[in-house]
Amino acid sequence: MAMSVSEPGHGLLPAPAGVLLADGSPAFGGYAGNIGAVEWNGLSGAFKRSSLWQRLHHKRWQYVGIAGAECFIGLAIVDAGWAASAFAYLFDREQRRVLVDFSAMGIPGVSVKVNQHGGAGAFARFKGPGGEIMLARPPGSAAFALKLDIRGLRIDAELDAAPAAPTLSAVIPIQNGVANCTQKSACLRVSGLAECLDKRFDLHGYSASLDYTNGLLARHTAWRWASAHCPQLGFNLQSGFNGAHENILWLNGRMVPLGAAQFDFDPKRPMQPWHVATDDGLLDLTFEPHGARRENKNLLIAASDYIQPIGVFSGQVRASRHDAPTIVTNLLGVTEDHRARW
Repeated sequence: MAMSVSEPGHGLLPAPAGVLLADGSPAFGGYAGNIGAVEWNGLSGAFKRSSLWQRLHHKRWQYVGIAGAECFIGLAIVDAGWAASAFAYLFDREQRRVLVDFSAMGIPGVSVKVNQHGGAGAFARFKGPGGEIMLARPPGSAAFALKLDIRGLRIDAELDAAPAAPTLSAVIPIQNGVANCTQKSACLRVSGLAECLDKRFDLHGYSASLDYTNGLLARHTAWRWASAHCPQLGFNLQSGFNGAHENILWLNGRMVPLGAAQFDFDPKRPMQPWHVATDDGLLDLTFEPHGARRENKNLLIAASDYIQPIGVFSGQVRASRHDAPTIVTNLLGVTEDHRARW
């Protein structure tokens, strides 16, 4: 199936208003900016599926990563169609350990809501007995409001997308599924406060990344992922169900599409160093894990096996094969090895 994703170093098309073309087929390709709305109900022809199939295979999530001098914060709200969940954690860089790790199941559309927008108009919320997590960006605003109140951790922060490089949006064909829309952002400017147990973290000067994903996915889905960012530089890499179509480098406000990513590490010893590189030669990094969040769930009809190490990347990146490399040293971020049956 042909894709219109740009080759590395070439410009990306402006993001469309929606994920479907006029004939009801997915608007496969890579784009600069947020796609207006992600609605799959108008699929037709070979892409059309029954409403029951769509309900069972429709997966949506909103992930947030916040990186800075003293801590890393990761959280996600997930609507898997027939089940839902959320997690949040804070990793203390000085102690090199996760201080609070929250995870809860929910009911789609009741305790968990992830809407059809990844940019302006975005809304994702978990609300249950364990607490509340909410991320929202009002129409017309460039800033996301993040509010989190769970046992041991409270966050009240703003993530400003105005100074960041454009979002990468990609609509991707999915084997044994139909299509996926993923929207990746990095280098958002953070302000606000996190209170964790007896510690307070001033988030001013931190940077954030966002991963909004909304697709009709296969029952068995697996990926390896890496993400890191500071105000001037960030990247997103994935090897798995989305292929190379979401691989991107943000460098001094410029978006640089990247080639296929290789993850060289020992899955049985994920706390040993990783080597992460792209086949176009534009990114070559070593990752040193400092800690990790792990979660393994087996709910009989569904399962998730997951580890997300937190640590630092060092090496080099470049905007094109002809550019001098930019040296990367101790860039805070995460890797991930994830398998899901859902």
